[in-house]
Amino acid sequence: MRRTVLFALLALCAAAPMAIPGAEAQQANRATGNASRPARLGDFQSWTAVSHTEGGQKVCYAFTRARSMDGVPGRSADNVMLLVTHRPGGRDQVAVRAAYSFPRGAEAKLFIGQGEFPFFTNADTSFARDGRAVVTALRGGREAVHRGPGPNGRGQATDTFALAGFTQAYEAISRECPPPTPARR
Repeated sequence: MRRTVLFALLALCAAAPMAIPGAEAQQANRATGNASRPARLGDFQSWTAVSHTEGGQKVCYAFTRARSMDGVPGRSADNVMLLVTHRPGGRDQVAVRAAYSFPRGAEAKLFIGQGEFPFFTNADTSFARDGRAVVTALRGGREAVHRGPGPNGRGQATDTFALAGFTQAYEAISRECPPPTPARR
């Protein structure tokens, strides 16, 4: 269910590339009766932090758009994004929206400094297998490079994201959507 909502949110981002992703989530929530008004938490160099409500629960995410893209012509940097999301049921969910459909069952990788992180794909998005490890690397990196197979398995796509401001954007979403407090006995 959560991935389905993320897929819907990411798909809506393509419809209005200059808008913040939360604005599209607001439109989708209105259509389903879950009114939500996205709130921009701040802009932090290359990153933007946003919160909105999904199904009555607050969701926070930070995103940046690709600084450069290679291997798949016709894509717009407005549609290629790296996102980190906090939900009540899951923190440090990392995704890359590639703005083209990956071949079924494809694997992608994100490179940050000397680190290499595996991602699985679905439609036009790849998801980190270990979001917590990716977030740790993002906090200490200068840039992230996402590599995956091109459409129909032809060639390779490479997208580069600036990490300047990631730590501040991450701290903003973490303040707005703190981890759940364990129940006291």
